[in-house]
Amino acid sequence: MSDGILPAIVAALKPLGLNYAFALDASERQAFVRGLGVTLELCLLTIPGSLLAGVAIAAALTSGRPWLAKPARAFVEVTRNTPTLVQLYCAFLVLNMLITQQLRPLGGSNPLTPVIWVVIVVSLHKGVFHAEALRAGIEAVPRITLEAARSLGFSQRQLLARVELPLAVRFALPSLVNNLIDLVKMTAVASAIAVGDVTYESIMIWTQRDNVLELLLLILLYFGLLTWLVSLAGRWLEERWRMPGYGQ
Repeated sequence: MSDGILPAIVAALKPLGLNYAFALDASERQAFVRGLGVTLELCLLTIPGSLLAGVAIAAALTSGRPWLAKPARAFVEVTRNTPTLVQLYCAFLVLNMLITQQLRPLGGSNPLTPVIWVVIVVSLHKGVFHAEALRAGIEAVPRITLEAARSLGFSQRQLLARVELPLAVRFALPSLVNNLIDLVKMTAVASAIAVGDVTYESIMIWTQRDNVLELLLLILLYFGLLTWLVSLAGRWLEERWRMPGYGQ
């Protein structure tokens, strides 16, 4: 492609004032494509990670046990009221250093890479928003439905897993999809700790070529595509999980 179509595309865009010459350099092109892959990998890891965190936190919030609900509520308030970037810096520059210092005397190395820290921080940060959406969904489950389930001998755990969560997910799905769209955009903070996502690789390229506008357009298009796919999946789930009689 670099010997035919790609040079033609670069040449066609040049009269428009768009300099995409970096695409003709094999190393820079590969770095950019690698960045696209890392961003996609972060999305694929943080989406399920945040949903699992959200379910766990929501279960704690609605457990009815103060020793579990109060710490969960404190975690939610602290996490959602502080910037993701600050949380990432605290985790990577402070917690990561402390773990490394503790493992060094034991002859071990820190297994937590920058990518893992991004996944942990972003998953937990967006997980608290999922948890609040699920909590609202759980509280919206009709009381008569819960009483019917209890009359069948469901334990509290079975009630949560088989009745409350399935219904709560349907109630909360629009909010969850909005959260996931925001999560996809949030993965760009990975560049702050030199994770080679598409934002970081683009910064490395434009510092050498001064083509900020051109690369930002590509970044916007790529994130636009990813968020559109998440939105599309959300609409498909809403149609598939639609339940007559429950606000539909």
